Amino acid sequence: MINQKNGLKEEREELLALLEKAGEQEKLIIVEGKEDRLALERLGLTRIRVLNKKPLFQVVEEATKENPEIIILTDLDRKGKQLYGKLNHALNQHGARIDNKLREFLFRRTKLRQIEGMYRYCCKLEH
Repeated sequence: MINQKNGLKEEREELLALLEKAGEQEKLIIVEGKEDRLALERLGLTRIRVLNKKPLFQVVEEATKENPEIIILTDLDRKGKQLYGKLNHALNQHGARIDNKLREFLFRRTKLRQIEGMYRYCCKLEH
């Protein structure tokens, strides 16, 4: 039990460090919806663009004009993965540099699959 708690503590610390680094580097983070944005804002991030059912080409153009360094944080479910693929391809075609460290960490090291639950997830790991 103690080993599992230590693992969760390390997981939380690593996740918070990745979030802090993203904030410090002022990379633009693209999320699916308002709840996703709110969860990330509660964790201290500010440079967030919500897809909000805008046409993909519009999001890509606006995002690359705002910042060429982008983190795509769509949900890790089937729909989110499909959306990630489309966004990643389109953003790369517009010269953006995609940072996948945070997304890969979430996918490989956590059970979190919905970005809107990230704040609660971090708080849960704290206890």
